[in-house]
Amino acid sequence: MTLPQATITRRALLRTAQLFAASAALPGCLYKAADDQFAPSASASHPALQPVVARSVMDRLSTYMAEAADRILPEPVLEAAKQHLLDTIAAMISGAALPPAKVAFSFVQAHRGASVATVVGSSLLCDPMEAALANGMLAHADETDDSHAPSHSHPGCAVVPAALAAAEQFDISGAHFLRAIVLGYDVGPRVLMALGGVDYQTSTHRDAHSIANTFAASAAAGCAASLNPRQMRWLLDLAAQQASGIAAWQRDTQHIEKSLVFAGMPARNGVTAALLVQLGATGVDDIFSGADNFLMASGSASDASQLTEKLGERYEITRTNIKKWSVGSPIQAPLDAISLILNQNTFSPDDVEKVSVRLAASDARTVDNRDMPDICLQHMIAVMLVDKSVSFAAAHDRPRMSDPVIVRTRAKIQLIPDEELERLHPRLVAIVEITLKDGAHLSQRVDAVRGTVANPMTRDEVIAKARDLMDGPLGPARSAQLVDAIFALDTCESLRSLRPLLQHQ
Repeated sequence: MTLPQATITRRALLRTAQLFAASAALPGCLYKAADDQFAPSASASHPALQPVVARSVMDRLSTYMAEAADRILPEPVLEAAKQHLLDTIAAMISGAALPPAKVAFSFVQAHRGASVATVVGSSLLCDPMEAALANGMLAHADETDDSHAPSHSHPGCAVVPAALAAAEQFDISGAHFLRAIVLGYDVGPRVLMALGGVDYQTSTHRDAHSIANTFAASAAAGCAASLNPRQMRWLLDLAAQQASGIAAWQRDTQHIEKSLVFAGMPARNGVTAALLVQLGATGVDDIFSGADNFLMASGSASDASQLTEKLGERYEITRTNIKKWSVGSPIQAPLDAISLILNQNTFSPDDVEKVSVRLAASDARTVDNRDMPDICLQHMIAVMLVDKSVSFAAAHDRPRMSDPVIVRTRAKIQLIPDEELERLHPRLVAIVEITLKDGAHLSQRVDAVRGTVANPMTRDEVIAKARDLMDGPLGPARSAQLVDAIFALDTCESLRSLRPLLQHQ
């Protein structure tokens, strides 16, 4: 019996709809071939249009991201995750006393919604997006957080707040949380390296830190939300739509805009993207190729293959630096040099005739006689000579910039921009020379700053730095408990159990 044509058509349409519905649930690797049939041809005038290459990259990247929640991390990577988590949490706790925190706390109090997520260093609970923004601003309230030199980004200050907020929302385990953090470091810096790395901000005047961190925070939050491969594609699309920021923050003298641009905004963006996708939002399947894609829109000489280069082999968290000193990055090497000189020689500030500090020219401009103590090289060198060390409290003691002893010592310090050292940038290299009144000449060159990948701190050193930041606000006993809890986090059943140690009591 022959069925009427109309009946066949309806059944065909129903079958087609079922196939489309089924394909929407498949991981990216299963629908790649079909997508490639409709991919536009690569254009010589638009090198970012590399559909076959980029789609292959997207398959690998989205699958890798979706599998991260269950991926067993190599022991050195797990150790790095714990150290960077502790370092960032310590930055958040110490940052709670600084001006950006006042703005962040006021924002949460004025607009907070559901009591789901922790605002570190306070008694506040709020919705995950607000918590991510506030905790991000705390994490980069000053110059304490970590940095990834190859991408010119500060991953931890956005990754940890986003992962923390999403982890509390979805009540995940400590092991899952640590894997989300590692994924954030893997994704965000790679996006920036695909855009051109350290030259991207200089050439475009956009902010590399915020753009990298929006992708980093999105990946971390997406992992906490246990998104599947196709959802990870949509997550990256929503991250790209929110990736923004311009380098004008460099004119901000209060560090409030900078804390928002580097950390608060990208952390909030990442959590927003993850929550939207988890609740059913969709997007473009491949934001890194095709018409109007992210790499093309960035206006840079981009390379999509960088997004997955050595993915699963090279963990970017192991290439991220932890600061020994709570000061601006260009001041790290000079403080290391003074510390080494002081360890080998005994003299007082009054014994010093003059001090010369050579830095890369671009770094020298950043820290030359600034009005914020922790990014003023001359002030911090004077503090080091007087105190024989630099604590978090000393680096943020603005009234001390007028102290007669510091002022007198600071007058002996000369900062010299050095074009030879500029050629080594972004490596942080310094040459310090001290001439004493008795004619003695002391010098020290630092080529590998303590805490960098080339000269890493030990676990004990990382803990000592964290305790310097946390003992005051938390008290030594609770600070010690928090350290122990972080290093045992991979055995923790619920990340929410960390809340009592993070909040003000």
